Amino acid sequence: MSKNKLIHKPLFNPEGDTEVRNRRLIGGNTTNLNDFNNMKYSFVSDWYRQAMNNFWIPEEINLSQDVKDYPKLDEAERKAYDKILSFLVFLDSIQTANLPCIGEYITANEINLCLNIQTFQECVHSQSYSYMLDTICSPEERNEILYQWKTDEHLLKRNEFIGNIYNSFQTNKDARTLLKVMMGNYILEGIYFYSGFMFFYNLARNGKMPGSAQEIRYINRDENTHLWLFRNMIRELREEEPELFDNEMIEELREMLMEGVRQEIAWGHYVIGNDISGLTPKMITDYIEYLGNLRWTSLGYEAIYKGKEKEPQDMAWVSNYSNANMVKTDFFEAKSTAYAKSTALVDDL
Repeated sequence: MSKNKLIHKPLFNPEGDTEVRNRRLIGGNTTNLNDFNNMKYSFVSDWYRQAMNNFWIPEEINLSQDVKDYPKLDEAERKAYDKILSFLVFLDSIQTANLPCIGEYITANEINLCLNIQTFQECVHSQSYSYMLDTICSPEERNEILYQWKTDEHLLKRNEFIGNIYNSFQTNKDARTLLKVMMGNYILEGIYFYSGFMFFYNLARNGKMPGSAQEIRYINRDENTHLWLFRNMIRELREEEPELFDNEMIEELREMLMEGVRQEIAWGHYVIGNDISGLTPKMITDYIEYLGNLRWTSLGYEAIYKGKEKEPQDMAWVSNYSNANMVKTDFFEAKSTAYAKSTALVDDL
């Protein structure tokens, strides 16, 4: 396939190829039949079952303590809480809108099953943020927080980076642009969320806003599967369309990831800085650069940030909160966050 050619898949295609061995991530001749017994991409079966087992409802989580804690937060904590929530709700909202655009050009039906589940989960995440705001603050405060991304120049700049990557595919329907959109998704899921996640976990370890942290743990567990999905999609695409991954493209993807790291660090310094007990700018920088290395090496490339190949010891508590394999109970409901339905995916990302 030409490195720039991209074929929009037909919806009804009686002439589609039924041979599993001929199935392709892009540019295939798909029937769009969802056949759960014949899958080319072996990782999908485990991913699908894990994603289905992750089903949860935001209102299951008790926020009664958060209602009491929110008015008592330090000024810096409350400012960070509001801005980070505004950022996160925008990210999950744009994910909900963008994933179907990707799916229109993915010609492996089992991959589209995964993308549809992810789209549903992004809807649940957006709902969870609304539930948090509806519960802890007034309707006027809620609306002001939801739309801070339009008025805060730092927040708007962050959203423009991902938003412009996604928008580029609306006008440039070619394979290279689609690959960059997939990389943007990978950056969003694997880099962009983490200053926010660590902030909520830090509040909880300081005895504040436990329900909010529990909501984030459910979301974080879902995001781990989304990250795993797009990591595998990029890897599979490299196997099937190696001409896409020339030196120019690899360098462009690398720079995209580095820009994501730079923006996440700058954002963490802006909303957290030295004003939040338990976190410092150095801790944020070290952890996000470590994540940048982890994401890039997971795609099969060399680490970018020297000396940041291992998780910083002073940030190990983040993994303790977010580890999907650790069966911990809800702060109030004594409910397993993994539902004990199956073994969680190994979080090697």
